[in-house]
Amino acid sequence: MTDRPPPPFHASTTGRRRRRVGLLGGSFNPAHGGHRRISLFAIDALGLDEVWWLVSPGNPLKPKEGMAPLAARYASAVAQSRRAPIRVTAIERELGTRYTVDTIAALQNRFSAHEFVWLMGSDNLVTFHKWRAWRRIVWSVPIAVIARPGYEMATVASPAAAMLRRFRVDPAQFRKRGEWSAPILVTLRFDPDARSATAIRAGAPDWAADYRDAALRDQITHRPITDFSIDPEPGSA
Repeated sequence: MTDRPPPPFHASTTGRRRRRVGLLGGSFNPAHGGHRRISLFAIDALGLDEVWWLVSPGNPLKPKEGMAPLAARYASAVAQSRRAPIRVTAIERELGTRYTVDTIAALQNRFSAHEFVWLMGSDNLVTFHKWRAWRRIVWSVPIAVIARPGYEMATVASPAAAMLRRFRVDPAQFRKRGEWSAPILVTLRFDPDARSATAIRAGAPDWAADYRDAALRDQITHRPITDFSIDPEPGSA
């Protein structure tokens, strides 16, 4: 399968109010209903306009073995985002950024009329202190941590959680804020979702084959999902 690059990412903010956007980064290898569910939950809990899925060209902390091509992972995310306020992008490939801290800075520079909040699972908070310049991330954007089964105690003990604890804000208070000013930690709790990309790959090791050829070209080359001026309702196609 050809690793065809997704289309360039554009956003038109002319005449629009300041948008509140959640950023959910990951490999999406593949994207699944759990990603969609936590995104919709975050939108409701935090009062977001939408969530952007940042499909990573390659996660420095994850092995390359077993990683499907970017085009397949991107297409799986497009399929899962339909009819939802979720935008799928592989903008890190366009920006040339590899680390989250650089991606956030680039997005804030490019989309200065947007307010961003970084979304992550509690399993990621456990290892957050291993991310490049993680403290700079903390001071750049609010962070919303979504509880995942089995990580509650480990999260409490993590160095990043210890640092962020004093900046904790209740979700209801966060939603009512006129402006966001990092550092902020919001913890979101809801019914556990046991779905995982690892389990999906174990049950369907050739899942990427579903996104080959014509279907893949249609979703990546022709669908203007990342152009706000063309597609005012994300995920509606």
